[in-house]
Amino acid sequence: MDDTPVPADDPKPQGKGRPTPKRRDAEGRRRQPVSAPKDRKEAYRQMRAKQAAERDRARKGMLAGDERYLPARDKGPARKFARDWVDSRRLPSQYFLPFSLLILLATWIPWPIQVRGLILGYVITIGWPIMMIGVVATSLYVAWKVKKLGAEKLPNESMRGVGFYAAMRALQIRKLRFPPPTVAPGGKPVAPRK
Repeated sequence: MDDTPVPADDPKPQGKGRPTPKRRDAEGRRRQPVSAPKDRKEAYRQMRAKQAAERDRARKGMLAGDERYLPARDKGPARKFARDWVDSRRLPSQYFLPFSLLILLATWIPWPIQVRGLILGYVITIGWPIMMIGVVATSLYVAWKVKKLGAEKLPNESMRGVGFYAAMRALQIRKLRFPPPTVAPGGKPVAPRK
């Protein structure tokens, strides 16, 4: 044991500089009043308010693209890369749903008999096959390209299911995509929704 005295100008402080608080004082500061519900209806009301606040926080987190709040199918850097790749391009398959709606409306309009036969003939023999070939070709191209580029950019990530994920996202109308796009066509960042 060393009995050498410690110099007074020692930069290392000795102790914490204040007395240790008594246990009852420390516990008293930590405790907060508990507001227990008066009855069962009040308990349900509090529970629903808490769940609504949690859902609202999760919704805002999902719209902001916060990885913690996204569903499991949308998590991970490979899925983020696929979303950004699809969102940064205008692809023919994203017009599939509007084109289908247009074709459906054209078949519902009560045209005269000769015009109706002509429209249905063109729709069935030309419109639908061209649209389906375009959708299938675009989906295959998107799936192949995203998997290829994703494997190059993210070599340690699993690309399983990423091609299908990108192809399905490419089929959706841009404004209805979830999670919302973070890049505009051309690759520029988009301001997050609120």
